[in-house]
Amino acid sequence: MREQHPPAVFTPSDEPYLGNQSLMRFDLIIVEAMRANQAVAKASHRGPLTDLQLAACEIIPQAVSISLSIRELIRQGYLLSGMILIRPLIERTAIISYLVQNPAAVDLWKGGWPHGKRPSLAKMLDSMGWDRVGISMGRKICDTFNHLVHGDPLASEWNTIDLDSGSVGHASGRIINRPDVCDTLAGVAYSHMLILMAMMAATFPGVDETVSAISAAVNVATGG
Repeated sequence: MREQHPPAVFTPSDEPYLGNQSLMRFDLIIVEAMRANQAVAKASHRGPLTDLQLAACEIIPQAVSISLSIRELIRQGYLLSGMILIRPLIERTAIISYLVQNPAAVDLWKGGWPHGKRPSLAKMLDSMGWDRVGISMGRKICDTFNHLVHGDPLASEWNTIDLDSGSVGHASGRIINRPDVCDTLAGVAYSHMLILMAMMAATFPGVDETVSAISAAVNVATGG
């Protein structure tokens, strides 16, 4: 009945991917990330901040906001739009990770992060550890989500749906029967939110709540 007559707006009690394990893990880390973010926000108002902390106060909240937007898009079944938002989420997570690893680059950030002078996204992804997975992994990640943003033919795989006629089509609205896409979307968003929490702890090391929140989030991931 849900697929034949879906409601105009899904709620937490009837959303199409309710019960998906990847989505549940994403939901649980949102709670911990918001707890850590609140603690960091309070700490940021207590005294003078370093240039790195100032950059973190701009970049991390944007990334968290994008993650929350992705969650709402999943709730309403707009999976393609959620996948497109992964690209700016990755970039912001990569930027703050790069700045933490390369504090001298904060001056470039303060100067407007000009194109042509700032590092490539693939290079910044290395600061998140992708270079240890494979030399081309950063490039592959960039390519995957660049296809989505720029509307290349490969982007169409993410909104392909089965039609009642037995053929396939490309959804222009909600997608409520692609749990595989939900898995990918929730999983990627979850992993980047975990990295963002680590960057909160790295840029505000005196905030104990970030460490406990990260520990809780890791327990979620490992089932501990």
